[in-house]
Amino acid sequence: MAAFDHALSQLRNGMDDLLLPERINQLALDQDHRFRSRKLTPGDTLRLFVQQVVHGNIACSAVRHLAGEDFSDSAWCQARSRLPMELIQSVHWEVVNDARRELNITDDVGDQPHRWHGHRVYVVDGSSDSMPDTPELRDYYGVPSGCREALGFPMSHLLLLMDDRSGLLMDCIDAPMHTSDLSQTPEMHAQLQKGDVLLGDDLFGGWAHLALVLQSNLHFVGPVHHRRTVDFNPGRQAAHPNKGKSTARVGKPRSRIVKILGHDDQLVEWFKPSKKPAWMSDEQWLALPESITLRELRRAVARHGFRPIVVTIVTTLLDPNEYLADDLVELRLSRWMIETNIRHLKITLGMDVLKCKTLSGVRKERLVFLLVYNLIRLLMLREARRQTVNVNRLSFADTLAWLRLGKLSPSPSLIVNPLRTGRLEPRAIKRAKKQFSYMTQPRAVLKSQLMEKYRVTS
Repeated sequence: MAAFDHALSQLRNGMDDLLLPERINQLALDQDHRFRSRKLTPGDTLRLFVQQVVHGNIACSAVRHLAGEDFSDSAWCQARSRLPMELIQSVHWEVVNDARRELNITDDVGDQPHRWHGHRVYVVDGSSDSMPDTPELRDYYGVPSGCREALGFPMSHLLLLMDDRSGLLMDCIDAPMHTSDLSQTPEMHAQLQKGDVLLGDDLFGGWAHLALVLQSNLHFVGPVHHRRTVDFNPGRQAAHPNKGKSTARVGKPRSRIVKILGHDDQLVEWFKPSKKPAWMSDEQWLALPESITLRELRRAVARHGFRPIVVTIVTTLLDPNEYLADDLVELRLSRWMIETNIRHLKITLGMDVLKCKTLSGVRKERLVFLLVYNLIRLLMLREARRQTVNVNRLSFADTLAWLRLGKLSPSPSLIVNPLRTGRLEPRAIKRAKKQFSYMTQPRAVLKSQLMEKYRVTS
């Protein structure tokens, strides 16, 4: 407990401790949440909840050892269930807003290093997490396709919004597992401001999403959707989705060249498709224009030790003088950092498998994971500025270790990971798996088979 308190004190930076129990209790009262003066007040509970996650999401029966108090695991679970979701969200947003202030700090020459060409840049991507197999969670989230009754575990669909330069997690929307990423994207747009740049994979590079981006006064940089044909030949023909025979449109780009900006760099007019995507409402579809103007460009990217790769991107940033093609390609490739940060969240922290057995419990548990993740990113931002290094060079795992054992040193002095350009490792498991078969039948069936085999009576 003392080590954790010391580590959190480094986050104050002249401000009150964000997780001070008295401060959280007052925030709960301000939200009209009434509670008795007991051992586990909302402030004590949330602080311990954060510690539980920081220490590897340990068992509820072990939390009393972190607290140095004597209470049962049942009492702890009841205290967590009483904790208002709105209270956790309020504390989380305070951490996010503190981190946002860190991102707006200018350097010695007056620049804002966490912006790109003056724009805030965010990355959107989908993910998932797993949880216990209870009727409530199975009914709401669903299980992977092909799972038979009483087999498999419920899985959620998550849409994450991260700051590209700092790795700060700005938003996370959960839904049943078979939800489309794009159906949740308009809600994500509401978190952004005019002029913000959104990065995404090719799923977000379709006409409907780009039209919504322009409608929201945002920008997009990403790969062209895998089903769209891109042709940089100036004399090519265009195929309008609503004109001519369908056989005549096969293999032709469904866009018209507006202006040639350079080699493999062009402004094009994308025509509105004839069919509305399933994830979009009729009202949204009717509100979109008949065409949008975008920029397509293609570049071969040389990588040390590898063959060059060809990158084709689409963007709403149209000015070739203000936004150079090479800068746009470099920005597009930076999107991969979100994969590393999601791995930190799900594997290093352990959010991959949640433990609560109710819908409200799972959502609270997930939100505390996001709170801890952003606490770590806030600490990394301040330490990166002190060590004058890029925040993505700092070790997330080392920061987590220091948050657990912060009393061992007065300041983090976090590990700076070396630059390992051109690194390529196989995605394979070296350690042999346990010699157990997978559970392909319900547990009750397997138990009855065992009892029959060994003639055990219940």
